[in-house]
Amino acid sequence: MKIEFAPINIPLKRRIQVFAVLQWIFTFLFLSQCCLIVFVLLIFADYWYIALIYSVWLYLDWDTPNQGGRRSDWVRNWRIWSYFRDYFPIHLVKTTELDPQYNYLFGFHPHGVLAAGAFGNFCSESTGFGKLFPGLTSYLCILPMWFKIPFYRDYVMCAGLVSCVKSSVSHVLSRKGGGNVAVIVIGGAEESLDARPGALTLKILNRKGFIKMAIKCGAHLVPVFSFGENELFNQVNNPKGSFLRATQERLRKIAGFTVPLFHARGVFQYRFGLLPYRKPIYTIVGKPIIVQQNNAPSNEEIDAIYRKYIDALVKLFEEHKVQYGIQEKDHLLFS
Repeated sequence: MKIEFAPINIPLKRRIQVFAVLQWIFTFLFLSQCCLIVFVLLIFADYWYIALIYSVWLYLDWDTPNQGGRRSDWVRNWRIWSYFRDYFPIHLVKTTELDPQYNYLFGFHPHGVLAAGAFGNFCSESTGFGKLFPGLTSYLCILPMWFKIPFYRDYVMCAGLVSCVKSSVSHVLSRKGGGNVAVIVIGGAEESLDARPGALTLKILNRKGFIKMAIKCGAHLVPVFSFGENELFNQVNNPKGSFLRATQERLRKIAGFTVPLFHARGVFQYRFGLLPYRKPIYTIVGKPIIVQQNNAPSNEEIDAIYRKYIDALVKLFEEHKVQYGIQEKDHLLFS
């Protein structure tokens, strides 16, 4: 395989974009381990008292990720996120106005490998979420395990990340006065194992927990489709039934997460590495599905709203697919 190196005379702006994405990859793949190592070193070094003070803080602050987190507008507006946006680039597209007197549950599709579109649009202000949807505050829901890691938890909460456990999502969607958006990547870790260029299969069949949560909280449902999300990385072939896929599925069932063996390009060459390809992402926010609050919804009511959601998601995809590079003959598949 011939290595294609990056030109030497690349503009400084593009180099900064690469750095911005590189630090994002590092944050998701390696920063948590580094934070844990630092904490352990503090315990066994002469700075054990720092670890002790932080442990007390951690005990007192343990439930914060389940109570709306601790977002920082300063962190969400860092200049680096603009370079991160421009690397792909990422675009946030509004199809209708959303009334801030209501709370909303955004169902984000597809997961992709690392959900770059979800992070860029809802964990920073680089794509203008606050300007496009004035009065709304977004919270991206992720696995609770990330909030158990010292120091790391405090950093990711600054971006507006909260736990995806029921009590956390309910806390966001039940806030009085409206204007809160819980963003859930519906396909989750399982869907990430099929994320590769051209993939259009969504893991959504029989996933109705988010529907039930929206009904119980009276939050309106909004389908969100991110075109280009699956085009960012290649993935080692892992067909169902293979040893690799079985290992990945076993890890997901035991730990709640899994590890797609992805690859794309590098920092100084374009043939291999962990950096995503420079492919545009268009995240389309659909029209809301009006949901009436019911603390004890029946299965029939959940199924009815679920069908409405699937229909709205398919319509959103079909109306925009050709504009964003998908052929007319291609359609969503559900599993």
